[in-house]
Amino acid sequence: MCCTLDLLNQIYPDAHCSLNFSTPFELLAATIMSAQATDVRVNIVTEQLFKTYRNIEEYAAASTDEVAEVIRTVGCFRNKARSIVESAQIICTRYAGVVPETMEDLVTLPGVGRKTANVVLSNVFNIAGFAVDTHVKRVAYRLGWTTLLDPEKIEKELCALIPVQHWGHTSHLLIYHGRAVCKARKPDCEICPVKKQCAKCFQ
Repeated sequence: MCCTLDLLNQIYPDAHCSLNFSTPFELLAATIMSAQATDVRVNIVTEQLFKTYRNIEEYAAASTDEVAEVIRTVGCFRNKARSIVESAQIICTRYAGVVPETMEDLVTLPGVGRKTANVVLSNVFNIAGFAVDTHVKRVAYRLGWTTLLDPEKIEKELCALIPVQHWGHTSHLLIYHGRAVCKARKPDCEICPVKKQCAKCFQ
């Protein structure tokens, strides 16, 4: 595993969160929208969203329909708009307008699961978290790091294998590799820099 991570670090030295944001709530909203959507699409949508709503209080005061109209080009936009508005309202009333800094609090917000919470914790608050999205799940499985399918169980397994200080960055590395090479339908195994370490290649 260490050899694989070293190689991925060489290939993706600047791996980082691809979502654009300037405040904790902006990242929370963007990550809610990223479900079943590419970061590229989300960044296009949030450019207008973040201009329309400048702080969490404005999100909390907005109607779901208003937010839905702004983000309508992402999938499930109505449900995501509802989650964004309701999360803003809860944060304003329960946490004095400050995005909470614990997993336990974050996952109580509408539309926020462990993946979204880990993205916020690791990228905003520098709190160790391992976000398991579809790319992480796929790449970790193909590399032979897990045989599990449930994201929460995969998260626990990877956290046990990887030093805590590397959780966030390893998640980014696997996401980058999943997008660039280890794709869902047609992985580019021939050009893969870690194919010698890949369990899938030896099946």
